[in-house]
Amino acid sequence: MVLIKTFIKTYNKYLTRAAIAWAACLVLFVLAYVFVLAPLKNSRKRLDNELTQKKQEYEMAQIAAREQTKARLKKEIEDLQNILKNFVVDLEESTNLTFDIGQIANEEKVSSFSIKNKNKQGLSEIPDCNSICESHIDIGFIAGFNQFAIFVNALERHQPVLFVN
Repeated sequence: MVLIKTFIKTYNKYLTRAAIAWAACLVLFVLAYVFVLAPLKNSRKRLDNELTQKKQEYEMAQIAAREQTKARLKKEIEDLQNILKNFVVDLEESTNLTFDIGQIANEEKVSSFSIKNKNKQGLSEIPDCNSICESHIDIGFIAGFNQFAIFVNALERHQPVLFVN
């Protein structure tokens, strides 16, 4: 113990200067890390993420450029258009729907059949759709329960699809 005390007294100036030098170096290293290395690390992470994203886009572009992929996507578009045709008709063809509904009513022999547009314009806008509208019509007729069920069933099986409320 005495040896340590005499060592500290003898080298007190040296130890103080060494401690100050170590503390100054530590502060400089911390400042260098905070102001130089940390931003570089963050920048590198950002660049790595961008590189990964660009690689994925490049791979997707290569896949999309293949004829096989083009053919598959074209087939998917055709299938989706066919599905859409089950639910959507052109505005010109929508007038034929009332005629078709009238024919169904004649086939099912319902009496006192009447059909009219439910809203004033005949078409109402669908949210988030630029070129598709829906039309509500009011159908009136007199029929027994079996005739009613057959008529509604025929309407629901109609192409394009008619929704019955």
